[in-house]
Amino acid sequence: MAIIEINSTTDPAVAVYATLTEAQLRNRLEPEKGIFIVESPKVIRVALDAGYEPLSLLCERRHITGDAADIIARCPEDIPVYTGDRDVLATLTGYTLTRGVLCAMRRPRPKTAGEVCSEARRVAVLDGVVDTTNIGAIFRSAAALGIDAVLLTPTSCDPLNRRAVRVSMGSVFLVPWAWLDAPVASLGKLGLRTVAMALTDDSVPIDHPALAAEPRLAIVMGTEGDGLAREVIASTDWVARIPMAHGVDSLNVAAASALAFWELRAR
Repeated sequence: MAIIEINSTTDPAVAVYATLTEAQLRNRLEPEKGIFIVESPKVIRVALDAGYEPLSLLCERRHITGDAADIIARCPEDIPVYTGDRDVLATLTGYTLTRGVLCAMRRPRPKTAGEVCSEARRVAVLDGVVDTTNIGAIFRSAAALGIDAVLLTPTSCDPLNRRAVRVSMGSVFLVPWAWLDAPVASLGKLGLRTVAMALTDDSVPIDHPALAAEPRLAIVMGTEGDGLAREVIASTDWVARIPMAHGVDSLNVAAASALAFWELRAR
């Protein structure tokens, strides 16, 4: 394992951790060359357990024989481990490494909606959800509450965004996901019934027995601000609402997703 000391914040070898934007890391033109960043030993271990390919590590010097030791031992011998003083690394990344370890990983081959939904009984569909914290929290709830797959419209945030990965505590590596490039109505061709989470005149309570009885169901969640578009709602088989008190009309999408995933779980 090559241990490489970093003394300059402009060292091109560590640009992946410092100067490259999320869009550059993602590499839309050549997805097979895309990279993403994982923070903290715990989350890195989840990624490795899920089969993700490490490309390099960045950690404080003390973590080489400490928190990162088992991670380094699991990585191929030819990947570099960049290290340096805490202040240098903080300047390099723009923040103090509270967990002390970062890992650059290869993006996996993108999966299709058909692949991730082929045997799924419960699917979450995120339409235009752009907040990285919400994406991470939704994936964490999806993993904990039995969602089999997640689909995201192209206007949604990338699940492998650095903050989304961190907030999810690695759950983005546990739940299969794919981009949904077709309309929500197309999910019917995959054998899925759909329910839009929205407030409409004809919405049913989320605990409606018929919803729980659906053998295969896609739960469609909308943007943080405006919710789902009317045409999306109109294209779904069901519209459901979470009954609320005190005149509150909605919940944060991450909180609403946790309730929906539990109430609509496959029985």
